[in-house]
Amino acid sequence: MTLVNIGFGNLVSKDRLVAIVSPDSAPVKRMVQETRERGLLIDATYGRKTASVFVMDSGHVILSALPPEKFGAEAENTEGSGRI
Repeated sequence: MTLVNIGFGNLVSKDRLVAIVSPDSAPVKRMVQETRERGLLIDATYGRKTASVFVMDSGHVILSALPPEKFGAEAENTEGSGRI
């Protein structure tokens, strides 16, 4: 199991991750609100502004204060490391 650091010492399983998106669009804002109402929202921002939204295969949505670009660089480094 590969873990991705989403900031402030919080980790998410890369295997369960469906998407990392920016929180700015109306559909993403709506998805976050609906997930909050269903009790499946995890806020890992520590009170800071949300910069990225993680969509998990379990239906959970996780908010992070780190920008999505940071996670793209991590994924590229992991894939290029020779591990399969």
